[in-house]
Amino acid sequence: MKIAQIAPLYEAVPPRLYGGTERVVAHLTDALVDLGHQVTLFAAGSEGTKATRVTGRAHPLRLDPEPFKSDLASHLSMLHDVKRRAHEFDIVHFHIDLLHFPFFETMADRTLTTLHGRLDMNDLSGAYQRWSDFPLVSISDHQRIALPRANWHETIPHGLALNAYTPSYRAGGYLAFLGRISPEKRPDRAIAIAIAAGLPLKLAAKVDNADKDYFDAVIKPMLDHPLIEFLGEIDDAQKGEFLGNAQALLFPIDWPEPFGLVMIEAMACGTPVIAWRCGSVPEVIDEGVTGFIVDNEPQAVRAISHALELDRRQVRRTFEARFSAQVMARQYVAAYETILASHPLVPFKRTA
Repeated sequence: MKIAQIAPLYEAVPPRLYGGTERVVAHLTDALVDLGHQVTLFAAGSEGTKATRVTGRAHPLRLDPEPFKSDLASHLSMLHDVKRRAHEFDIVHFHIDLLHFPFFETMADRTLTTLHGRLDMNDLSGAYQRWSDFPLVSISDHQRIALPRANWHETIPHGLALNAYTPSYRAGGYLAFLGRISPEKRPDRAIAIAIAAGLPLKLAAKVDNADKDYFDAVIKPMLDHPLIEFLGEIDDAQKGEFLGNAQALLFPIDWPEPFGLVMIEAMACGTPVIAWRCGSVPEVIDEGVTGFIVDNEPQAVRAISHALELDRRQVRRTFEARFSAQVMARQYVAAYETILASHPLVPFKRTA
């Protein structure tokens, strides 16, 4: 099968540092190539996967030092190239929300769109009803709640390559927080839990410009505690050791999380997860196997000691069975085949 993967241009694929969507696209792309498919990846950067690369932007938007840049212009330019070459592919798989909808209306039935973000926002319902011919993939069942009448095709959880992280089966003496410093991720809650448990907490997280005021006003004063260590943003090479040596990952979110990639990154390292009962969490965590789902801080503190009782090898085995890139890729191939079987005689047309 000839497949085009269309990634957002905010991070490289794979990302050098933070970048959940781009990381998933990288792992999916490589797994599809390993299954024998011909994959063309439209993305920022010039290398890093097994696919044929079409550079949508030389530098990812977030890490480009140029102060004046247009994310809209760069994405529209990439979409022009995708549409011009669409006849070369059996199916075009988009990971850029709904930006492509107006330009691919005549070929919607040969596309698949994975929605990676939250959907409980004004205006989205009307847009997804207006462009209802595009088949959609959710990354959790909970993600669908905000758009129950959208054209949902499948729910396909994220996956990671089996060799992405080396598991560690000996718990270290600290707790981990990984991701982004923002109000909805609740690093303040993670700090409070660690202090209550009397355990060190290491925070490996980026601070976006949009969250700088929150970081300065709320989180920065909390970093003075001797148990708390702020590492900043880390890359994949550092992430395996950081997660693998942790006693548990704290995921104390306060928003309708669409998936939560960091949870399966921890599981890939054999590390249990202690997560709030929000969004996709009950779909990802196997209670008492890969971690614990909690509703308040005292429950989280108690769960930390219970995490030591979990079999870290079983945590890794569960990751391999449920959240490997191979499992994800096979689910996507089945979705592609279903779409193509519904429209077997309507190939993409060449456009100028």
